[in-house]
Amino acid sequence: MRLPPILVTAFRDALTFWLPTACAGCDAPDVSLCTGCRRALRPRPSRRTLGPGLVVTSALVFDGVVARCVRALKEEGRTSLARDLAPALAAALAATVPPGARVAVVPGTRAAFRRRGYRPVELLLRRAGHRPARLLRVVRAPEDQRGLGRAARGENVGGAFAARAVAGGTVVVVDDVATTGATLREAARALRAAGADEVVAVALAHTPRRSVSEEESEVIDT
Repeated sequence: MRLPPILVTAFRDALTFWLPTACAGCDAPDVSLCTGCRRALRPRPSRRTLGPGLVVTSALVFDGVVARCVRALKEEGRTSLARDLAPALAAALAATVPPGARVAVVPGTRAAFRRRGYRPVELLLRRAGHRPARLLRVVRAPEDQRGLGRAARGENVGGAFAARAVAGGTVVVVDDVATTGATLREAARALRAAGADEVVAVALAHTPRRSVSEEESEVIDT
């Protein structure tokens, strides 16, 4: 019998609490996140341009401790880490979300939800104090983006999303990690096509890639 997703998440959190664990950032024993690794999650908001009319504000650099914690949240079921990562996302949102804007997340596929039992980006956003507006949906499941270059990523996610009707205004679209920005650009396209006047992007973290264009790789301190 398949358990409801909310029970799966609660069960995983309970296991994390009761069973011996190790730090998600450095493998130190008997602690889910040590003091040193917690310090590594302090927000360092930055901005970069993803393309015409779209700028992403990210809170962290996807490397080292940050990368390990995000992967543990997404792939190891360590949902309690959302509480540790959420303050950084909240800082990026505080610097970005204008009054009256709706906040949406990049949607995951149904297969990913069935596998995990939860939606990592929605979980992070709720822990950061925002209720997600479910404006976007997947209409064509893209292939795994890992290992793809900039052009291939853009082609892979092209036409993947559709949005509910948006009667103007600003929409802030949130993702966990921005690499080339292809997924956020596709989400922004769908939201504009649905009627959004402006789309602003926020990511928990961005990758320090060197293979993308200068325009994409420029990081502007806020």
